[in-house]
Amino acid sequence: MRIAALLVAFNIVLSSVPAFAGDATAAQGVIRAQEQAFARDDAAAAYSHAAPAIKEIFPAPDIFMSMVQNGYAPVYRHKSFEFGESKSEGSWISQHVHIVDANGEAWEALYTLEQQPDGSYKITGCSLLKIGREA
Repeated sequence: MRIAALLVAFNIVLSSVPAFAGDATAAQGVIRAQEQAFARDDAAAAYSHAAPAIKEIFPAPDIFMSMVQNGYAPVYRHKSFEFGESKSEGSWISQHVHIVDANGEAWEALYTLEQQPDGSYKITGCSLLKIGREA
């Protein structure tokens, strides 16, 4: 899953243009809503922001939440979560997020989102890169 998300993210970053403000705002709203659902331990709400392909891999909210808790601890619990650059191509958006985890370690997250037939955006993947310790 992480490899597929990285490949999608890599392709978007290399061949995309800055996201339109409305699209970036919508994508950030989805990411923020999921981040807040993680903070409340609301598995159903967090899961609702996942794209259909993610839901195929993790077929229930509790399975999805367990994956996030174990594999994406900086996303699940953190001290800060700030949006960076957004890019888009077609129905896809990539969104950088600067995260400082609960231990003070800095991370760069790259979220990818796809616009759904109803016009909403859903999260298709998230890759994490550890940057170091925050000053």
